[in-house]
Amino acid sequence: MYCRISDLRSKFVINVRNGVKLGYVSDVELDTVTATASALVIRGRLRLLGLLGREDDIVIRWDDIEVIGEDTILVNHTLPAPGENRKRGQGWLHILTED
Repeated sequence: MYCRISDLRSKFVINVRNGVKLGYVSDVELDTVTATASALVIRGRLRLLGLLGREDDIVIRWDDIEVIGEDTILVNHTLPAPGENRKRGQGWLHILTED
């Protein structure tokens, strides 16, 4: 099956580990040395209607993709714990609660 990057952008991504809907593919990372796709990028969700920005993007390695179907992409992806990728001191909530 051949698939264009524009076709991937219209597919919904679901994690098969826990059945969570991750979102739509927003970008694809390409390895320019080997000319292969290395990862899918799913844009982070809006926080408080976008007033507080977005959550971190989800990057799914190409090896974690189980099936690319007509409408969905099934992935076997382990999500990091909430706040694991964030450094101490980031975000407005930390600034307001810091002593």
